[in-house]
Amino acid sequence: MEPSAVSYVCRLSLASKTALRGPLVMAALAMLAVGCQSAPPSKSVVPATESLPASAPLVTTPRNWPDTTSHADPLSFVTRSFHLDLDVDFEKSQLRGTATLELDRVDPNSRELVLDTRDLQIDSVETAPAGSDDFRTTRFVLDRRDDVLGSALRIAMPRDAARVRIAYATTPQASGLQWLHPSQTVGKRSPFLFSQAQALHARSMAPLQDTPWIRATYTATLRVPAGLVAVMAAEGDAGNRRGQTTFHFRMPQPIPSYLLALAVGDLEFQAVGPRTGVWAEPSELAAAAWEFGDAEAMMTQTEALYGPYRWGRYDVLVLPPSFPYGGMENPRLTFMTPTVIAGDKSLVGVLAHELAHSWSGNLVTNATWRDGWLNEGFTTYFERRVMEAVYGEERARLEWGVGHQDLRLALAELKPDEAWQGSLAPDLSSHEGEEGSAVAYEKGALFLYQLERRFGRAQLDAFLQGWFDRHAFTSVTTPQFVAELQDGLMQQSPGKIDAAFLATWIDDPGLPADAEFVQSDTLARVDEQRMRWEQGALTTAALQTAGWTMHEWLHFLNRATRPQPVARLQELDRRFQLTGSRNAEIAHAWFRLALASGYPGLEPALESYLTGIGRMKLIGPLYEDLLKTPQGAAFARRVYAQARPGYHAIVQRRLDHLMQETS
Repeated sequence: MEPSAVSYVCRLSLASKTALRGPLVMAALAMLAVGCQSAPPSKSVVPATESLPASAPLVTTPRNWPDTTSHADPLSFVTRSFHLDLDVDFEKSQLRGTATLELDRVDPNSRELVLDTRDLQIDSVETAPAGSDDFRTTRFVLDRRDDVLGSALRIAMPRDAARVRIAYATTPQASGLQWLHPSQTVGKRSPFLFSQAQALHARSMAPLQDTPWIRATYTATLRVPAGLVAVMAAEGDAGNRRGQTTFHFRMPQPIPSYLLALAVGDLEFQAVGPRTGVWAEPSELAAAAWEFGDAEAMMTQTEALYGPYRWGRYDVLVLPPSFPYGGMENPRLTFMTPTVIAGDKSLVGVLAHELAHSWSGNLVTNATWRDGWLNEGFTTYFERRVMEAVYGEERARLEWGVGHQDLRLALAELKPDEAWQGSLAPDLSSHEGEEGSAVAYEKGALFLYQLERRFGRAQLDAFLQGWFDRHAFTSVTTPQFVAELQDGLMQQSPGKIDAAFLATWIDDPGLPADAEFVQSDTLARVDEQRMRWEQGALTTAALQTAGWTMHEWLHFLNRATRPQPVARLQELDRRFQLTGSRNAEIAHAWFRLALASGYPGLEPALESYLTGIGRMKLIGPLYEDLLKTPQGAAFARRVYAQARPGYHAIVQRRLDHLMQETS
């Protein structure tokens, strides 16, 4: 990353800033006068003692806008690049080897490097001067493990040290790795390993400065058992191919640690475009390649909107069903759940979302997890724009409609002590262990839609493309975005929005009363039918569903009144075979409605669903619904005990907590 690993806001209009937050901004500006410089902060600069609102356009540094989820200190040392040299041992469920870090000493007086680790075995630590291979043993201390942050690795750094080499091994319980037996894969022939580093799990794979404030390039060498293929979210060596046991990779663009990703298994590749392709187990490759065949068109449309794709290739890796998310935007190689392979491209919005992250999130990254909406909210908005460009305006309106419903549901399900999660950029310093905003995706996207409505689409697009150009391969904060919004769109078109608008959308929980929503005539017709059906004015047999896509079905099921009469749901199930739906999203929505209505006979299908996939978005709410009744709770605990070994550690941790909370 050039020339500093920390992004600073260097363009401030003092008059507009003081008008926005008054004394608070004046005090903050006095403290942060050195924030635009790459030199170490002056001794006179002290950390802010008061929680700063995200909507205030302040100069932000790791000192006053810290990443509270990392032990690393970007004001002492910054990792510029690193090299991983690792053996992949399936018998021990372990990565073993070395991590070599190339560092910049930001503060000349710093004598201690602090890295993030979680459940790593540290065998030795050595340091060397820049450009030298004369490594010498140095002292290190591994702190006591914190349940959320892991263990700080404190390394003594001689005055001339600029390189650190750490010999280490992961442990079987590494939260960012899942080791699968052949029986847990689609092909049932070979074991499988995949990683998931976001948000705080790269530290379980390697000792790193695991904070998005810092971006670094890397190279890697992976040695794997014969017959398996290794892939990484990086540029593979030209010699990498099936049949070899050593694979080499390089990532020439600086990335935050949470985008470090690898997988090893029985994998084959099929191109779907000049710059795009799919990796999958052999038996899934053809279906996956068809489902994601529009990747090249999506990339071209996104480039037309927000500038060139800067990562070389864009490929997709389809993972086994235990993958805990819909997709993970690892650069050059999106990791994807097989649950989006519906056979009709109805769920390729996930593909558009992960591709859009190549701009928002990967190219320009949130500096802390408080700023996560700059990744996810922006990306959700871009996803809708890409879907409109590729599949038409009505398809995008359907996606918006389902998203609006998800947003309302997420806000409605927040408990009183969770209301803070309804903010776009909540202060996480007083919420240890929490993951930030519960509405970053849809509320963030809706915020950008408000800007589109007020400033016009063309103006907003130009501003956003400029944002990406100015901050390519850097990390940014919410106050930095607000400052540039003020100096850009708000200055160009005065009176469209004001400070109160920004504070309401960014800092306050919930939705502003004057929020504008994207309307869909198609979904309005679905609502009209649903209401008549619920009132008894329309029979189940008379429902006009010909041509309905997954989006109409999700809207119908999610908006249905709870509880529904069992007899009515039985009619619906008999006609449309919802209990046996092979679309994972429709099945999820149906199960939630059926459980809320006391629908009998769900257990076999529900058990198959819960044990067959590990996507947290789909299985988590179902477990929560089941735990609300004694009979459902007994079923949930029995099924979870059976399914837990096949779930990813991230899912296990969340569901373990849920089971304990409700016991």
